[in-house]
Amino acid sequence: MRTANMGIGVVGVGFGTVVQIPGFQDEGIEVVAVCSRRIARAQKAAEDFNIPYYFDDYRELIARDDVDAVSIVTPPALHYPIAMAALKAGKHVLCEKPFALNAMQAFDLHKAARETDCTVMITHEFRWSPQRAYIKSLIEEGYLGKMKLASIRLFFGPSEGVRPRPATWALDASQGGGVLFALGSHYIDALRHWFGEVSSVEGHVWTHYPERVDESEMETQASADDTFTFTLEFQDGGFATMHGSSVAPHGGGARIDLFGTDGTLVALQPGVNPPPDGGVLGARVGSAGLQELVMPGKFCPFEDQRDGRSMPFRLLVREFVAGIESGISPSPNFYDGWKTQQILDGILESSRKGEAVKLN
Repeated sequence: MRTANMGIGVVGVGFGTVVQIPGFQDEGIEVVAVCSRRIARAQKAAEDFNIPYYFDDYRELIARDDVDAVSIVTPPALHYPIAMAALKAGKHVLCEKPFALNAMQAFDLHKAARETDCTVMITHEFRWSPQRAYIKSLIEEGYLGKMKLASIRLFFGPSEGVRPRPATWALDASQGGGVLFALGSHYIDALRHWFGEVSSVEGHVWTHYPERVDESEMETQASADDTFTFTLEFQDGGFATMHGSSVAPHGGGARIDLFGTDGTLVALQPGVNPPPDGGVLGARVGSAGLQELVMPGKFCPFEDQRDGRSMPFRLLVREFVAGIESGISPSPNFYDGWKTQQILDGILESSRKGEAVKLN
């Protein structure tokens, strides 16, 4: 398989056209083909980005000899069949989060990837956002000391109040919809990245506003969560709690507080994602109080004004390419996707049973 002048195929034209395709092209990767369930959307993406081939069947894209890697940017229910088909065809895979519909699917993909020479990664690009990368560096340097507690809150919602919304796959739990999978998965990945493996989880999910309107303007009910809470216990000690909701008008975004024996770190977000210019507040035990820490330049190697996710995504792409060239799967890889999915499944199981769930 080629590594120089690598060709990639992108399946999905939502986030795929906003961030991924421009990011691949800026990193010197040829986007050979694009695929969408609607051929007209695939054709438009091909025309907009000067992509040679377009399809409405991902199998045709995967079958092309000039497609060395496949980026999966579809709704979660399609991740498993597309990723498995790509691996069987010997293609490298970059897969969006949430990785799968459940831990069983995630483990199957992890196992299948290990049986190939393919590089596989999960698109948790926020590991490379300056704010979160700096937090990771500070933790590794011992700023917190021994971690004791992490607290995360994520609140957002329409300022005019919550009203019946169009019914889409994102509101269907069986299709991988819901705020926990869509956004909670990013924060769970961050917590694992910072503090290691999780030994137990306790949580709850709610659908406070289930009313939806389908394509025929008939009222229907959403099955996916719009609010969640969880507590994680880490194998190395310490706990993390998170409460998130997409039905909190004027919610104000996110706040991350990390507490340890030697210090505290705080990150504020005006929206659901870490901003490209986000800072970190910190204080060591015995100091006067929180102050903004000076962000090292290495965490902001360049600017990309098109979208707040563009720069971290391009840094992830560089790791992906380096992994292909060296024959490894850099983290976050399919193992990380499996472990994150175990936690997501554990939260849902805990919500059903009303008790904490131990993880293997």
